[in-house]
Amino acid sequence: MLRTVEVTRYVAPLREGGSLPAIVEADDQFLYVLKFKGAGHGYKALISELIGGEVARALGFRVPELVFANLDSTIGRTEGDEEIQDLLKASNGLNLGLHYLSGAITFDPLVIPLSAREASQIVWLDSFLLNIDRTARNANMLWWHKELWLIDQGASLYFHHSWQNWETLNKPFPMIKDHILLSYATELEEVNAAFQQKLTNEKLTEIAHLIPDEWLQDEPAFFSIDEHRKAYITFLHNRLASSTYFTQEAQDARKALI
Repeated sequence: MLRTVEVTRYVAPLREGGSLPAIVEADDQFLYVLKFKGAGHGYKALISELIGGEVARALGFRVPELVFANLDSTIGRTEGDEEIQDLLKASNGLNLGLHYLSGAITFDPLVIPLSAREASQIVWLDSFLLNIDRTARNANMLWWHKELWLIDQGASLYFHHSWQNWETLNKPFPMIKDHILLSYATELEEVNAAFQQKLTNEKLTEIAHLIPDEWLQDEPAFFSIDEHRKAYITFLHNRLASSTYFTQEAQDARKALI
């Protein structure tokens, strides 16, 4: 279960991309990076962040704690930026927060080398999640207290923005060719064997059931919340079953790269 916190103070915007996440303080006295349901891709990005983060955690990666964050639209009412004011009003209610890693720096594999096993594990994870946003332009990895932390999984599961052809078992992921760690990922086959044992259908189902019902409403591709949730479960199960396929795809992309 994820904890639920109440946002008590809007601290500062993080002007990255188009979603305008922000640093906020909650009633537990911790700071969080808040992802707003009223931004860009709305609930979809929050669902990707939730599923991606918890799948990564289940596989043993370091991921900032995720929390459900209730936001009252009056928070930040003194903010002078009208765009931010509109975002806060549109995000009244349940959003998603990631524990803020104060003092963390952007991870650069050219400065802090990773082992081939670690690089292969991250490439496998992003192949599984269809994460298009871990590139040289935007690594979405932080170095904090001499440890690597994965952040920002919101660009994962991009198919759910349209739900077209989502039932395809061996869905290709050609964008893996742009992954920042692909050239270092020489142990993909070994990682695939290990992660097939570690990540189970039961765990994936449990993660999908973390998605709040309100984030699954009003999706025209499905008749009900239960049907919508089941689609995520089915996709994740099928994706795990096809791991040999996407692992080979990543290996082929690496050979073409080097």
